[in-house]
Amino acid sequence: MQWHCGSKILDLTRPLVMGIVNVTPDSFSDGGEHASAAQAIEHARRLLQEGADLVDIGGESTRPGAAPVSWQEELERVLPVVKALVRDGACVSVDTSSPQVMRAVIDAGVHMINDVRALSAAGAMEAVARSSVGVCLMHMQGTPKDMQQEPHYDNLLEQVKAFLLSRARACEAAGIDAERIGLDYGFGFGKTVDQNFELLAHTADFAGLAYPLLVGLSRKSSLGAVTGRPVHERVSASVAGALIAAQKGAAVVRVHDVAATVDAFKIWFKTESILRGKYEP
Repeated sequence: MQWHCGSKILDLTRPLVMGIVNVTPDSFSDGGEHASAAQAIEHARRLLQEGADLVDIGGESTRPGAAPVSWQEELERVLPVVKALVRDGACVSVDTSSPQVMRAVIDAGVHMINDVRALSAAGAMEAVARSSVGVCLMHMQGTPKDMQQEPHYDNLLEQVKAFLLSRARACEAAGIDAERIGLDYGFGFGKTVDQNFELLAHTADFAGLAYPLLVGLSRKSSLGAVTGRPVHERVSASVAGALIAAQKGAAVVRVHDVAATVDAFKIWFKTESILRGKYEP
């Protein structure tokens, strides 16, 4: 399987690691740590050196309870970072729901749009359709501001699947080729702790939907609910979750802790190579 993302084609014969770069003052895990363009660029380059296959740049927090920012402020945060990393030759995604931001970063050479609202904003689908970039469509019940206020599903798995497939088909109808589309079941976005882990347990069901599956659970509160750890002590839980998702078929895992995740994957790949009779260095 491949994921066609503008000038980059992602080879999905092994799971890929997407490094998170939040250029925000209020993201749940690292808000303010990389709030300037220079800090964010340095952090992204470090993640790439640690083994990230691509980086995801975000200029608006989507943590539970987060308030929206203007598209102008979001663009001011992310555009210098995108331009610098594209010049470096990195594979760059932007985490945005704003069509204005999408158009600007696409013009700047970004390779993927990662949208928690699945291109539902007016003009968002058209912005992606007129380009050749990849897109990740995520499921979210509600909005970041209210999504954790008593989320409810009659049938979690079927409702999330139906939503994602409907958005993928809408994208195809708008002229976005299927090989450009990926899905994300939205761990932590309008789900309870048990619902999040139900999705993780059934990752293989989503990985079988004919589109690449991206899973992002790094440092999220559901991991803290199970382990009792605060946000900056959830590295082990995050790596375990990413490994479980990848072993169940996720094509891309979106993580804060790139080096630890890459190391875990190396051990897994080495073990699998022995089982296949191929002793790889």
